[in-house]
Amino acid sequence: MKFVVSTKSGKAYSATSDQETFIGKKIGDIVKLDGLGLTGFEAKITGGSDKDGFPMYPTLSGAGRKKIFTANSLGFKATRKGEKKRVSVRGNTIGTETTQINLVITKEGSADINAILGKKEVNPEETMTAKELALKKAKEMAGSAEIGDAIKKKARR
Repeated sequence: MKFVVSTKSGKAYSATSDQETFIGKKIGDIVKLDGLGLTGFEAKITGGSDKDGFPMYPTLSGAGRKKIFTANSLGFKATRKGEKKRVSVRGNTIGTETTQINLVITKEGSADINAILGKKEVNPEETMTAKELALKKAKEMAGSAEIGDAIKKKARR
């Protein structure tokens, strides 16, 4: 399951966990975040979505997917006055098909949330394309920056 944990300041963090401890909980419930590595933290469930991207609807009981007829609410935004539409939404209970849960922290623990869930440093070579990696290897093998630059110019043509 994927978790989007938001703080009171508005900063959001993403986390994943294989634990099934949230199954059966409803939107609005207060849960402990010990399973995510945030000991002492408590959060309120504010929503989520299922495996196909349908949002959880707070006033619809159950965990199943249902079609509702709505004017302007979750899952549909009316573009004209009086427009209504039948949309599929998920109930307010977390089930096995729920893949994302949105949480807002209500009680903070002693640890720093940014240190636990913050972005990790990314190695620049991991974000390079195959072509850029090949050029870098060619420069290293050539041993000279001028030769490597000439190879780069040829690759652009």
